[in-house]
Amino acid sequence: PHLTDPCPNPWGLRSCRMDVEVETTEAGASRKRRVHGMLKMYYGMNEEGKADQPDSADPCDINGQNFDPDVYLNKLRRECSLGELMDQEGCMVKQIRSLDSDMQTLVYENYNKFISATDTIRKMKNDFKKMEDEMDCLTTNMAAITEFSASISGTLQDQHTQITKLSGVHSLLRKLQFLFELPARLNKCVELQAYGQAVSAHGRARCVLQQYSHLPSFRGIQDDCLLIMDGLRLQLRQRFRDGGSSAKDLSECVELLLQLDEPAEELCDKFLNHAGARLHLDLTGLEAEIPPPPAPTDILEFMDRGCNEFVSSLCLVVTSYQELFVSHAPAGAPGDVPRMASAKLQVFVDELAGRYFSIVERRIQGERGVGDNSLLVRALDRFHRRLQAVSKLLPGSTVPARGTQIVVRAATERVQRYLEALKSFYLDTLTDVRQALAAPRLSVAGGPGGLTPGGGLPDLLASLSASILNQIKAVLASVHLFTAKDITFSNKPYFKGEFCSRGVREDLVVSFIQFICQSSRGFCDSPGDKGGATPPALLLLLSRLCLDYETSTISYILTLTDEQFLVQHHSPVTPVTVLCAEAREAAQRLLNHYVKVQGLIISQMLRKSVETRDWVNTIEPRNVRAVMKRVVEDTTSIDGQVGLLYEEGVRKAHSSDSSKRTFSVYSSSRPQPRYAASYTPSAPMDTNLLSNIHKLFSERIDIFSSVEFNKVSVMTGIIKISLKTFLECVRLRTFGRFGLQQVQVDCHYLQMYLWRFVSDENLAHFLLDEIVGSTAHRCLDPAPMEQSVIEVICERG
Repeated sequence: PHLTDPCPNPWGLRSCRMDVEVETTEAGASRKRRVHGMLKMYYGMNEEGKADQPDSADPCDINGQNFDPDVYLNKLRRECSLGELMDQEGCMVKQIRSLDSDMQTLVYENYNKFISATDTIRKMKNDFKKMEDEMDCLTTNMAAITEFSASISGTLQDQHTQITKLSGVHSLLRKLQFLFELPARLNKCVELQAYGQAVSAHGRARCVLQQYSHLPSFRGIQDDCLLIMDGLRLQLRQRFRDGGSSAKDLSECVELLLQLDEPAEELCDKFLNHAGARLHLDLTGLEAEIPPPPAPTDILEFMDRGCNEFVSSLCLVVTSYQELFVSHAPAGAPGDVPRMASAKLQVFVDELAGRYFSIVERRIQGERGVGDNSLLVRALDRFHRRLQAVSKLLPGSTVPARGTQIVVRAATERVQRYLEALKSFYLDTLTDVRQALAAPRLSVAGGPGGLTPGGGLPDLLASLSASILNQIKAVLASVHLFTAKDITFSNKPYFKGEFCSRGVREDLVVSFIQFICQSSRGFCDSPGDKGGATPPALLLLLSRLCLDYETSTISYILTLTDEQFLVQHHSPVTPVTVLCAEAREAAQRLLNHYVKVQGLIISQMLRKSVETRDWVNTIEPRNVRAVMKRVVEDTTSIDGQVGLLYEEGVRKAHSSDSSKRTFSVYSSSRPQPRYAASYTPSAPMDTNLLSNIHKLFSERIDIFSSVEFNKVSVMTGIIKISLKTFLECVRLRTFGRFGLQQVQVDCHYLQMYLWRFVSDENLAHFLLDEIVGSTAHRCLDPAPMEQSVIEVICERG
């Protein structure tokens, strides 16, 4: 309860220790507490900074305003035991000590503040007292000054008018002195070649002399000045015509002539003619540096000279001209003088820029090499960057746009040259591949394609594909310099859009891929009946290359291009599927042509072997003919060659007796035991009829159909062409008994080896049956050889 005492002093602090001056601050402190109390009341806060709680009417609430100690103690005695009372007493003692400690700390902290406030108030009293004394002194001084000023004004009032009049006379005398000394001053300036000062001095006095020219003295001064200025005008004109002065001196000369009332249009023409002569000299010197191609000089140095000499001089001329005739038109000139001067300047700049651009384009065309592209790009960047100064000086000029068009044409032409370089590289690479295919290490013991089934062909394919891809990447890296971020013209819409999509993607990458496909198809146009001028192994290699392009390479190249150049397909572009389809078509045509060429090479051997032999009078067969062995060897070589680049493929299951198949002398449609004994010259119609009926129900064989991209399909196509040629050659010949038997032996030998190369062995059996049957139909004495004898001969062969 004693905590509610408004002024507790449990530590015995004496109020006498407080200085009496603290009492002077009590009024301010009470006002401050009142303001704080009002703020706490507004925000609902109590003295401890907590939100106010509603007052409790309970007399036992120790924190409430209605607390009654007696009631509280009686309640505790009734409700609590002795131990609880002891605990409550200990808790209350702790709270009292804690509050006492907080109060002591608060008093100590605020005591220093009270002392400091007392000192501050004491100083303020002294300062205000001193300030009041100074203000009183200042008031006295101001009164004295006012009184003294009024005394001076009263004394000088009578002489003020006279002083003003004398001052005006003095100023007039100075002006008259300037006028009388003007001719001598002008002569002195002319002698010292200070033409600007002479024109300025005459300009200041010209109006006065003109106004008072009716007075004889002023008239004489005016005549002398006009005579001097006429001489000065002649000197300036002569200096202007000499042309040996710099651009700064020329501008100063024109400015002085304009101030001397020379015709503005005439001065414009003279200024531009003089400046044009100097600029044409710069262009002539620049043009002399264009060597005949190939250009041995550095294009970057050429551009630097053009920009530093011609473009800089042109900008200086434009700036001086505009300062003289456009921005600060001569005083008293008509209003259309700036418009006239601007039109003349525009024509002047366009003419010079046209010649400069022609020289630049001729020099750019001299850059025919496709190696390092950085020098050309940097040169074009400086050329484009310096032309931007002209656009700032002449906002409506077409010079910057024409310069940008030169950069665009240079970039487009560069892309075309890179395309031609890629085409040339591709053709040179194919030449190297031809030489590699013709090398002895690849052609020794080779088949008709000139290759042994070794590991050289896959290596050639990998080398060819890698070299082409690396060259494309190198070209893209060179072209990408045109779109680098540090190049000023790369921010132009053309280089962000059309150059990337149309120039690089379509005109370079897509065109090169189409060229590969087109040139590959061109190998199929060689005359196949002569074996063609193209090595068959090259046809096979290119077919696999085009197939790989269709599978993955085209997508990779176009994706690389799109990512590197950030291609946005705003305009129609060639889809990847179209290029892949074109590459697949080229691969198909190449593979078909390879089958045709290889089939015709083997067919040529078979045709000659049939046409150069007398099949009627031949001897009884004892061996397999050598040409059949060569056919089997070449077919085996081709099988190994194709297997190096293409997968095996799917073939039908072979029968267990494929190599022991026998052939009828009349056709596979008739079992030999049934018709061989009954064959007589009177029965050929019956056997022919049965053979024809069998052909009607047999599956039609398309000899020159497209092959699939696998080894089995390719070999099937080659064997079909070879056996069909053998069959057609047999149909044109007449055979004797031993000729028929020799064909039997040859066909059995072919059947022993060729069945394993085709997708369906029945196809080879059918064609061989047709050959033997057609030979029997054209045999004068059809007496077939025993099968056992045929097998013995073939096994021995």
